[in-house]
Amino acid sequence: MKEEIIIAGFGGQGVLSMGKILAYSGLMEDKEVTWLPSYGPEQRGGTANVTVILSDERISSPILNEYDTVVVLNQQSLDRFESKVKPGGVLIYDSYGIHKVPTRKDIEVYRIDAMEATFELKNAKSYNMIVLGALLAIKPIVTVENVLLGLKKSLPERHWHLMPQNEQALRHGMSLVKK
Repeated sequence: MKEEIIIAGFGGQGVLSMGKILAYSGLMEDKEVTWLPSYGPEQRGGTANVTVILSDERISSPILNEYDTVVVLNQQSLDRFESKVKPGGVLIYDSYGIHKVPTRKDIEVYRIDAMEATFELKNAKSYNMIVLGALLAIKPIVTVENVLLGLKKSLPERHWHLMPQNEQALRHGMSLVKK
């Protein structure tokens, strides 16, 4: 098993955190892992993306030109990365702010309404966990239990009391997937 993923959006959406949580989860499942963040100097509000590779075998390079799975959270990222999905791969996008939907026919495309779900849950900070839940519903590359352990590892101890809310958001995200 080898899964090459990129998650892209604006800084402040939790893009890098999602990648870090996936990476920790993969490590807990004894997988080979790379985590390669990329963001502009402005961070919040600027573009950000993270490449994560999870594999049962050694990974030769964290640098990729195409991905098995692309998760995009804004129009700019969709425009940039739709063409980078391998034929037969998966594109997941949050519909919020997307005015030009994906058009490729050689990939599986899933829409999630993650931003709207944050309004339902009355928790804007749960956005990245909702998106991560949707990703796991489509591609169960790591277990939910290990994602929660990975989240706890990546959160400062002072935020551990938010774990139940994060788990709720993760599980809610798993139910949002629309093909």
